[in-house]
Amino acid sequence: MTLVVADTGPLHYLVLTGDIELLPRLFAKVLAPERVRDELAHAQAPEAVRAWIAEPPPWLEIRSVEAGRGVDDLETLDAGERDVIALAMAAKADLLLMDDRDGVAAARRRGFAVTGTLGLLDFAARKGLVDLAAAFERLKRTSFYYRQGFLDALLAQQAGRPS
Repeated sequence: MTLVVADTGPLHYLVLTGDIELLPRLFAKVLAPERVRDELAHAQAPEAVRAWIAEPPPWLEIRSVEAGRGVDDLETLDAGERDVIALAMAAKADLLLMDDRDGVAAARRRGFAVTGTLGLLDFAARKGLVDLAAAFERLKRTSFYYRQGFLDALLAQQAGRPS
């Protein structure tokens, strides 16, 4: 079983696009630190995101994180990314879901496999769980930051895969 720890971004955008139910289809359980829950519930988060986290699904496990434990060199990161990495270290996670470039680099330096929202959608598409082009169109209607060239490359790779 793959042990997954999620940061705010992928959860936020998967809720907004209606693709959040891909997570339990891909992974038995997803862990998130309390700070991620708090960021999703923040008053400035979209109503759909706040409503979703107000009653988290059974496959999402919120865990407390011992502050600063083993991540003192990550002070430049957002507190959420620091907590995700700390939880991943404590839980011995196999995969982190994170979009923040600096957070991704820090997690990879620690030996973690990391994928973001786009990579997760691509993975789900390869498993036949979602239409990648349609998922990208839903994502474009949010505030998600992306490089069009990267989306095009993922779509081209998908087009070249055998069905």
